[in-house]
Amino acid sequence: MPELGRIYWTRQGLRLGYTAVLLWLAFSVLTGLMAKAAPVGGVGVAVAADVFQGILGRVGSAAVLPGAAAAVLAIVAAVTTSQDVRRRDPVRRFTRQQRREGMARAGSLCELEAGFGRRCGRPAEHGDHFYPWSKGGSTSLQNFVAACARCNRAKRARIPSPGQQRRMERRRRDYLPASASVSVGERQPLP
Repeated sequence: MPELGRIYWTRQGLRLGYTAVLLWLAFSVLTGLMAKAAPVGGVGVAVAADVFQGILGRVGSAAVLPGAAAAVLAIVAAVTTSQDVRRRDPVRRFTRQQRREGMARAGSLCELEAGFGRRCGRPAEHGDHFYPWSKGGSTSLQNFVAACARCNRAKRARIPSPGQQRRMERRRRDYLPASASVSVGERQPLP
């Protein structure tokens, strides 16, 4: 669980950082546009070109630092995504045996969250990767959750939060025997 939590919070931090950098960039550009320009004497096309060049110079110099920060965050995101691709389990679909065992473990009911931390309880139709396959989640029984069509569509390929993982494990204690493992989520190691 600590690894999945670290991954979740790293991605949330990247999203927050990228949003902050984009706001910083927008503010810098607006500040550069609103800065007072030195008065330009003369008339005609040359004056308009000087004014335009002055605006571009102010906006360009104001956007250098936030633009560099955005580029660094884009590189970090690209490296993270490439690691996800390298982690992908070569087998995407659960085997019939895994599906049978996972559905039996869940009592053929959806295991995902309906609201207020409650179990959904609709009939399960899908075997879902709790930790998404596209993000490096393994195709194993530990990463298998039974899901109804609605919950499976709603979850999409989002990485579950540490809180969602804890609540899933707590709900599993209610319907699994005491000797069974309630842990959920597993990620492929880097090759």
